Amino acid sequence: MIWNRVDDTVLSGIRKAVYPGAALVIGKDNEMLYSKCYGTVAVDDNTPVSLETMYDLASMTKVVATTTAMMLLVSRGEVSLWDTLGDFFEVPESKKNIALYHLLTHTSGMQPYSEAWKELRGRELLESIIALEPLSGLMEKIDYSCLNFITLMAVVERVTCRKYDEFCLNEIFKPMGMDNTTFLPPLTHSIAPTCERDGVTLKGLPDDELAYYLGGVSGNAGLFSTASDLFKFVSGLMYARLIPSRVFESFVGDTVVIGEDKRHLGWMSPSKGSSGGDILGEDAFGHTGFTGTSLWVDPQSGLYVILLTNRTNISRRETIPQMQQIRRRLHNLVFGGLG
Repeated sequence: MIWNRVDDTVLSGIRKAVYPGAALVIGKDNEMLYSKCYGTVAVDDNTPVSLETMYDLASMTKVVATTTAMMLLVSRGEVSLWDTLGDFFEVPESKKNIALYHLLTHTSGMQPYSEAWKELRGRELLESIIALEPLSGLMEKIDYSCLNFITLMAVVERVTCRKYDEFCLNEIFKPMGMDNTTFLPPLTHSIAPTCERDGVTLKGLPDDELAYYLGGVSGNAGLFSTASDLFKFVSGLMYARLIPSRVFESFVGDTVVIGEDKRHLGWMSPSKGSSGGDILGEDAFGHTGFTGTSLWVDPQSGLYVILLTNRTNISRRETIPQMQQIRRRLHNLVFGGLG
């Protein structure tokens, strides 16, 4: 049975100490084909993982929250993808013509990250990111940047006159029935902890420096969710329960290709050696998170795979190659064997 092979693949990460536990959901269209939980919530906590265990999504925040927020604003006519930063903020001349499209496709020329978190906090940190000048020109290359999505968060707040986490909660998560998806979750929830920072193990706080020092709410990282909620999210997108199908299809159907790099709007596009594996076609879309989370969707078959782990509870960087290998093998197995 394919499910036995799926179990063996996910369990290999526990045996090899890549992560202490995992939650897996495999769906097709509106149906949950298979779901299973493995291991424990942490290396020093024997609580079994469940489909309701909350995981730090890390960069999956970029699609579950930020990209979805942008799709919603586009569908409501509140923004256009070709609105520029100069339309919203006082920014340097070199930044005025960066459009929302460039931020979503990582073609803005902005650097990948900022070390300003070492000195600045909260609003000052956000303002330093908005003021930071690009390193290269528009559409010259695809350079994956957390700063793009932090800036998009600021755009959402400027357009809606609402706090970003409040907007996401009331306009995205609640309407989609995602009751266990939030920034800064209360510790009364079952939360899988991640790394140690300042002598304390992070639990309910983002394992990302910029998101952490922005106050726990950010457009690039910091969102917590469960495997059950993410099933609702994917099936909800595919069945236009929140975002009109034409808008959603335009975001995942538009593919920017520069050299060997490819991106959809907000979403990753599969490429050689990527976490999506070797089977997916160019119309597939997904995203990963640094903590060990991932989501990949194959529109051709209607299949999707949600895998949540807290890899960084064991090691922040050493296990990245092993995590990628497990993802590729799992996705080959599911999309190749069921598709």
